[in-house]
Amino acid sequence: MMNRIWSAALGKPRNVIALLLLAVAAILHGRAAAVDLPDPRDMEGSLAEAAVVVQVVEPHLSTADRPVPVQYRGWPAERVLDRWLGQAWRAPGAEIEFRALDGYVSRIPAERFGQYRAYLVFERPGHPTFSVDNRLQNEKNVALGPWYLVWDNLRNPELRAEGGTFWPYQIKQLSLATARLDALLPAGTAAQHAQTAGLAQKYCLSCHQVNGYGGDKWPINLAERVKSLSRPAFLQWVLHPDLARPGTSMPGLPDTMPADQRAALADKLYDYLMAVPVVR
Repeated sequence: MMNRIWSAALGKPRNVIALLLLAVAAILHGRAAAVDLPDPRDMEGSLAEAAVVVQVVEPHLSTADRPVPVQYRGWPAERVLDRWLGQAWRAPGAEIEFRALDGYVSRIPAERFGQYRAYLVFERPGHPTFSVDNRLQNEKNVALGPWYLVWDNLRNPELRAEGGTFWPYQIKQLSLATARLDALLPAGTAAQHAQTAGLAQKYCLSCHQVNGYGGDKWPINLAERVKSLSRPAFLQWVLHPDLARPGTSMPGLPDTMPADQRAALADKLYDYLMAVPVVR
């Protein structure tokens, strides 16, 4: 991580200070100081531009064969990140941490914001409340505010297979974070699991953790917990959680993903979590 930061700074004097600040934060905390997002009513003044209306296929309402379009109003995520995190979030290897009111933490690679268009939204125009039904979590009228991160999956339909992954809602804070390879790939973990460690971060570690890295909503250490589960039991939890525990709010892997890919991903996650050492 440090080598990538120094390399990015070379030849770009105007970014050196921001990158150095990111480096210091990474050394001291592994996470820069959190920034509380302002009330939506104050965001327009902070950005000096009006909010825009964007239409997306709402993943919490949609199925693979029934996409549900929804309109939201907000600002391009890059504009918000530039305003509140400066240019440091654009450093190679950086992650942006979106922290929700309930302890849900979504850490999203900065590169993704250059690849796909995202928006921080605060309103559903024409809808009485800023809420949505979360189909996979068996929840109705879930409040989305104060902020909800949505992706332009109409322009980039390949995003629809991911379901609600990287769509955090009830966002209250932003910060910069660094990948904790010492937690996800501690000494003794075979290199073949590196890619799956990233998939575990993407699909599991917004709520759960691996060796202390992850979310605070249900912060069990999957590196330890999964070792007590058989493969069939684990697969049931991540593919059909409603069968493992009827009425659970735990979502399975996105059912918008092709069935064979979904099953293969579940197997890879089990192999990785069985292999990764428990670090105390």
